[in-house]
Amino acid sequence: MENFPVINMEKLNGEDRKATMKEIKDACENWGFFESVNHGISHEFMDTLERLTKEHYSKCMEQRFKELVASKALVGVKAEVKDMDWESTFFLRHLPESNIAEIPDLTDEYRVVMKEFAKKIEKLAEELLDLLCENLGLEKGYLKNSFHGSKGPTFGTKVANYPPCPKPELFKGLRPHTDAGGIVLLFQDDKVSGLQMFKDGQWVDVPPMRHSIVVNLGDQLEVITNGKYKSVEHRVIAQTDGTRMSIASFYNPGSDAVTYPAPALVEKEAEEKNQVYPKFVFEDYMKLYAGLKFHAKEPRFEAMKASKVNVG
Repeated sequence: MENFPVINMEKLNGEDRKATMKEIKDACENWGFFESVNHGISHEFMDTLERLTKEHYSKCMEQRFKELVASKALVGVKAEVKDMDWESTFFLRHLPESNIAEIPDLTDEYRVVMKEFAKKIEKLAEELLDLLCENLGLEKGYLKNSFHGSKGPTFGTKVANYPPCPKPELFKGLRPHTDAGGIVLLFQDDKVSGLQMFKDGQWVDVPPMRHSIVVNLGDQLEVITNGKYKSVEHRVIAQTDGTRMSIASFYNPGSDAVTYPAPALVEKEAEEKNQVYPKFVFEDYMKLYAGLKFHAKEPRFEAMKASKVNVG
């Protein structure tokens, strides 16, 4: 299999821009995933965030996870566990309103750094969306605007740690799924692997790479591009050694934003054959996704098509 796509964002500023845009286009069309390097977030800043995240886990969350495992007697299970993930997580909301001040146990330094990280990742997400617009032949700002509900986009971060698992054959760190939203930017552990994506009938490792940001496309971008770009199933496999850090930021449509295929991307033939993705309010899709996250995405799209809600 060909190498996992790695995009050097610095090359967008010089004579290599055209070739780099083609690399991004190929990654979006054929992988739904890529790693970005030289993305504008300094290595020193990322190192600080990683240190604070790992300190927070060992001080505030590791023991809780061990108690959960003990309370559910998970170490003694004999059959595959399909209704839970081997992960320890907390969620931060950035937009439309931040909840960082309300999350317990975070140090002041961690709050400040995480707020700063959110600003940097939001900027990078919007830059990436404009690069996708350019490759798709859409006007600059089209994707950002399509995510803009009455209060702007929804944007948040899932901070996860995947502890060592004594029976990795019986647990998934995170079960296979596609992401419901728009574009996902992941800062992952560079030493402990585990993230895999499904490509050409097999699971492929998303290689840990120091100071990279992994980018993957969500269901909403599949709809807006009418299937030209696709969200891709991915999972985290549990490991016997090491705790894997994952800081995944989700840049999604606002809850009342309406998602539908960009008219410029709907070919006449697709329209005639009714091969057009549905139109829906993002919040309605999320309600459906909440119960079907670990199922195939196609029935979700069909359900939204069948509901034919009047969304203007």
